[in-house]
Amino acid sequence: MPRVLDWIGRVQPDVLCLQETKLTDASFPHEGFQELGYASAAHGDGRYNGVAILSRLGLERVSRGFAGEPGSPEVQRRAIAADCGELRVWSVYVPNGRSLESPQLQYKLAWLDALRAAVGQEVATGNPVVLCGDFNVAPTDDDVWDPAEFVGSTHVSPAEREALDRLVELGLTDVRPRALKGAPFTYWDYRAGMFHRGCGMRIDLVLVSDPLVPAINDAYIDRDARKGHKPSDHAPVVVELGIGPQ
Repeated sequence: MPRVLDWIGRVQPDVLCLQETKLTDASFPHEGFQELGYASAAHGDGRYNGVAILSRLGLERVSRGFAGEPGSPEVQRRAIAADCGELRVWSVYVPNGRSLESPQLQYKLAWLDALRAAVGQEVATGNPVVLCGDFNVAPTDDDVWDPAEFVGSTHVSPAEREALDRLVELGLTDVRPRALKGAPFTYWDYRAGMFHRGCGMRIDLVLVSDPLVPAINDAYIDRDARKGHKPSDHAPVVVELGIGPQ
């Protein structure tokens, strides 16, 4: 919580999407964020998943999960959506997949296909949609430090990339953020000094519906947020949209 509050104080986002919160809805620190002017909505059961949205633009029409969402075997807390001002915002935590031989990979692919059906209904309305989160998929070989290291692994398999491509083909654009330093990666494993060696991946994505593309003023990865005491192994992706009151 101190790290999140510090980051909010520095960056002042209008909307913040969180994944892997590992909190129940009852234990989510709504009051702490409310003191900073943010409404919040959470979806979690206290285990390894959990998602949330913070907004100082308003938070309406909150939906937790989505129709047709598959489970493994039970449905997990991996998606939340809400209206934040003019935007329909989703925060998602896509299943990892574990290995190419694991049943968890089939769960991941089924989950992405079900997400596509749910998000597709909203994109089809023509209203602005932003889909943010940890997708556990590197879209291209340029999004990993060494493609040879990932041969036979999840996150880069043709099936996973095709599932992500089908999602984008709904009428979404993958906002490719600039790197403030180093390669434009968003995740570095805790082990073996991967962060300091620059051995990362871009698996945290912001997908915006096509009408929003002209409004993108900037997009960057806040790599410094990966540093310091007890950091996340992911870095925030920041996207600035020129919409609403200026």
